[in-house]
Amino acid sequence: MGLKSNLHNLKEKYKGTKMAPAFNAIHTFLYLPNETTHNGTHIKVADDLKRTMNTVIMALVPCLIFGIFNAGYQHYAAIDAVNGITTEVSLWANFITWDNFVMGAWTVLPLVIVSYGVGLAVEFVFAVIKGHEVEEGYLVTGMLVPLIVPIDTPLWMLSVAVIFGVVIGKEVFGGTGMNILNPALTIRAFLFFAYPTWMSGDKVWVHGAKAMEGQPDAISGETILGSLAQNNVVSYDWMDMFFGFIPGSVGETSTVLILLGGLFLIFSKIGSWRIMLSSVVGAIVMGLVFNGVVNAGWITESSKFYGLMSTDFWMHLLIGGFAFGTVYMATDPVTASQTNKGKWIYGFLIGFLSIMIRVFNPAYPEGVMLAILLMNVFAPTIDHYVVQGNVKRRMKRLKLKTA
Repeated sequence: MGLKSNLHNLKEKYKGTKMAPAFNAIHTFLYLPNETTHNGTHIKVADDLKRTMNTVIMALVPCLIFGIFNAGYQHYAAIDAVNGITTEVSLWANFITWDNFVMGAWTVLPLVIVSYGVGLAVEFVFAVIKGHEVEEGYLVTGMLVPLIVPIDTPLWMLSVAVIFGVVIGKEVFGGTGMNILNPALTIRAFLFFAYPTWMSGDKVWVHGAKAMEGQPDAISGETILGSLAQNNVVSYDWMDMFFGFIPGSVGETSTVLILLGGLFLIFSKIGSWRIMLSSVVGAIVMGLVFNGVVNAGWITESSKFYGLMSTDFWMHLLIGGFAFGTVYMATDPVTASQTNKGKWIYGFLIGFLSIMIRVFNPAYPEGVMLAILLMNVFAPTIDHYVVQGNVKRRMKRLKLKTA
């Protein structure tokens, strides 16, 4: 009671001042605001935007924890490979270890701290300047960003990208709920186009590999997509891909945890199952098309597209960032389609285009980021034609009734 009373007194002190929005954001993080509706409403619910964001963060925490262990595991596994030591993944003996956790935390947690620190600082500055409440939209973006970037992304580089993403990707459109592009993917796209050598290749996905680039015994951290894009044989089996014991972005490797997170979001009615399912269907359709082209003999092994085209259609769901993007970013309620029919179209095109871009862009064999951003732009158009189609059908029925 004492803490709450002191906070209330401070709130009264800052009331009407420039710093009121910043203080209110801190005050309402754990406490409800004083101005709440008690009667006269049609619907009463216990959640608000802040609690919705916190629910999504809870769905991301398992991916973060796994990513910390995997970052350490991939680092030590790469060193062992350089020294000619081969060890199979044993969940308790070789993966969930103190050494892996310490190494992973040392590299991953700074990304999280910088992402939240810089992003929320920008949000607070805009709230104070504009005189409105601090928006909670960055709570999820701040967690997504460190999970979709390479492990050794320089912190200054991440800071620049976060500032760009929050200002250009969200604030210029009016803030949370007004942006047309997913902020986390806007930040990722900025990093990719501004600093491409840090976002692709075989030296950015395993901690320490970039620092040893050019040395005779350098660590290699090539992803499965990178190997397939070069028509190389992949040494990982489908179980490694499904559970996530593979190199990649921090939070994108474990398909099983992403699947569980997706089910949690669907159960909590935050994520759209229509978008998730239709994205998977779109990816499967495009994968089957490419498999059919290879089976028909139209593409030979000498083609630079053969590796990814010949990959089994279902394997595309387990590698790269497809699963993570489908569950956590394609379903963003602000930038996705709003109509039910539109969600089916929107999700299908994301899955379809993701695999297409992945195959035809071997220099950067990952298409989900560009596919989602592209469909973010077209989501309003999809909804427009869905709504217009419904209006025309109703008008037609009305004319038939009055005829």
